[in-house]
Amino acid sequence: MSELGRPLVILGLVIAVVGALLWLSPQIPFLGKLPGDIRIERDGGSFTFPITTCLVISIVLSLLWNLFGRGR
Repeated sequence: MSELGRPLVILGLVIAVVGALLWLSPQIPFLGKLPGDIRIERDGGSFTFPITTCLVISIVLSLLWNLFGRGR
């Protein structure tokens, strides 16, 4: 049972960090507004597809994963 504790704590921390990022995301000025992000606004609503933002987040997460994942 003790081998189950560490992954659960790590999963809880990841969920907390993602939750904090989603909670603070309206206050991050460049999120979803980088050049290359698609935003379509019409009378019925709006559609946003943040391609560039997703690429930047993916690169940053990959770099962090490679930096901290190689220590094992």
